[in-house]
Order: sequence, then structure tokens, then C-alpha cells
Amino acid sequence: MDTDLLKEGVEILQKFVSFKTVNEPGDEKPLAEYIKVILDDIGLETVLDDLGNNRANVIGRLKGTGERETLLFNGHLDTVPSGDIEWKHEPYIGHIEDGKIYGRGTADMKGGLAAMLVAVKAIKESGAELKGDFLYTATAGEETDSIGAVKFVNDGGLDEVGAIIIGEPSSGKINIAEKGAFWVEITTYGKTAHGAFPNEGINAVVHMNAFISEILSYRFKYEENPVVGHPTMNISTIKGGVKTNVVPDRCSITIDMRTVPGMNHNEIIKDFERLILKLSEEIEGFKADIRILNNRAAVETKRTHPFIKLAQGTFKEVFGVDTEPQGVNFYTDASIFLPAKSVPCIFFGPGESSMAHQPNEYITVESFRQTVQYYIKLIENYLIK
Repeated sequence: MDTDLLKEGVEILQKFVSFKTVNEPGDEKPLAEYIKVILDDIGLETVLDDLGNNRANVIGRLKGTGERETLLFNGHLDTVPSGDIEWKHEPYIGHIEDGKIYGRGTADMKGGLAAMLVAVKAIKESGAELKGDFLYTATAGEETDSIGAVKFVNDGGLDEVGAIIIGEPSSGKINIAEKGAFWVEITTYGKTAHGAFPNEGINAVVHMNAFISEILSYRFKYEENPVVGHPTMNISTIKGGVKTNVVPDRCSITIDMRTVPGMNHNEIIKDFERLILKLSEEIEGFKADIRILNNRAAVETKRTHPFIKLAQGTFKEVFGVDTEPQGVNFYTDASIFLPAKSVPCIFFGPGESSMAHQPNEYITVESFRQTVQYYIKLIENYLIK
């Protein structure tokens, strides 16, 4: 890879990090506008999709001859907060030390966005004719509600897409599946009373205890997935009561479930509803309801798909070693894209996935360089050869 191109890519990433796109509120629009300028300079057809409230997507297209379907490269513009733990380096400057680029979003996932830009610039400058369109999309809001990906899908953005690459940090692996995220809030309701006369009230905390006791023995209906394995459940938060001397009339918990491909989230809700009905019949005054907080399907591309074989072959071509497809436990905007259109998708980007959301987040310059190399070769193999 050309040294000047690598240097430019690192500088672009440093600039990306300097845009504080912490979600919430997001504030992705200034970064989207900056990326649009770069895409315009490279020579892509660009659109800035203003979502309001200082939020936006940016889309760039390099036209091909139409002989093949569009290849979509995607990443998100937003990051999580830097957190309360003091960083070794200021999190919004992209400090470089010992071959590492530090900053919030370097791994998750402004490094991937920058690598994609450098790769498409190399392709454009090569003068090669593409047999299909190359589509660059940087979307808003992946860390919360995926507002940008939803808008892109609703606008028909996937209509001509034949394959997707999402540049999340992948620890040097090709990932082909991700677990679903299904978050629910359970609330039990009681009757308030003076703490000195508990028999005159209905204790919502005690009733929540009965629900939790049941849910701990709940068994998911699923088949083990060869890539992402088994589903998980975590009771994450609990809140109930107002004062020590008052019988609590309300108690809520949140539950984080990570599901595997093939699982039906609606069936889980039905199971929970049956459990609530059972407890209401067994416990006098028991009342509870369910609220869905986050509902993202588990998605995967089968390892036998031709695009996955192409991705593996490209990996061998670039790095000289074989690789077996892996999966991830976290969700990405693929949870929006793939239910909308069944297309093959891989997750591959610079950095370690364990760095996401961590203090002192970083990627190495070498990881960035290797990712750009892989992107360039994958574009060539899919759209040129």
C-alpha cells in the first residue's frame, strides 16, 4: 500500500475522531458533511441526507457498468460517550503513540469508515472500470435506534445491493453472523401502604421476586448456531419502592437477551405473558406487564454462500493464510439491513472488537493498513475481475 495513501488515511481518521458524535444526542451531521467533501473530491456522486436535529447520513456512489449488483460498504458515524474513567490521552484528538491511534471511535467504528474512504480513493485513482456500483454509506444512530440505517432502507437504499461489508472492528477475522438483541422491561404493580402495616398493601418488589425466580429457570427454544452458539439472558437493572417505610406499589427490571439466528422474539414474549398469567393465578394481587425496549433480529450469512467464499479467498490472497468465518455477540446495522433484504454480509474492519466502548480505545496503524489492503482487493474481486 502506498505510504502517502496510508498517511492520508490516518490523518482522515484523526480528523474523524475530532468530531464529537456521542450518541445521545448524536450530532453526526458535521462529520457527515466533512465526509461528503472527501467523497466529492474523490469523484463519487454524493448525497447528504439530513435527518434533522444536527443528524445526517452521507452516501457516495461510484458508478459501474451495471453488469453486477452494487457492493455496499457501510459504517456508522456515532460513538458511545468517553466514560468517567480518565483516559491516557484526550479521547477526541486521535493521538498516535507506539503505532496506535487512540480516541473514542477509532475502533467502533471511525477506523472502518476512514479505511473505506482510502480504499475507494485507490480504486478511483487506478482508473479501473467497475462492473457494478460501489456504494459508501455512513449512517447515524447505530449505537441506539439505528435511525440512519432505517431511513436508508426505507428510502430504497438496498434495492440494487448484492453484498454488504460493515466495517466494525473484527480482530482480523471475517465475521458472518451476529446475535440479536432483545431487551424488555418487566413491571410488577402492587398497592402502597404504610410500612408499619404491610398486610394492607401489595408488595410489588416481592411479586417481582416471584417473577425473577421463574425467569431464572426459563429455557429458550432454539437450535445451537455453529457460528454464534447459544443465546444468553442477563437481568440488567432493577428499580422499586420509594422509601423504607412505604410498601412499594411498583417494581421494574430490564432484561438483555442475546438471541441466535432462527429464534422468534414474539415467541419469547408469548412465553413471558404465559408466565405472568400463571403467577397471577397463583399469587393474589399479582399484576405485571411487558414493554419491549430494543428488538433486533439475529442475522447470518451461510458460510457456503459464494460471497463468503469470495471474501475468504480474498483474505488468503491478501494475507497468505486461510480463515474460518466467525460471529459476534453484539449487534450492528446489519440487524436493520438483512431483515429488509436477504443479501450476503460480512463484518470486517480495523482493530479489536474488544476495544469497542472501552477507555483508551485504539486501533493500530498496521491494522488500518491491512484493512485498506483487504478492502481494495475485495472491491477488485467483486466489481472488476
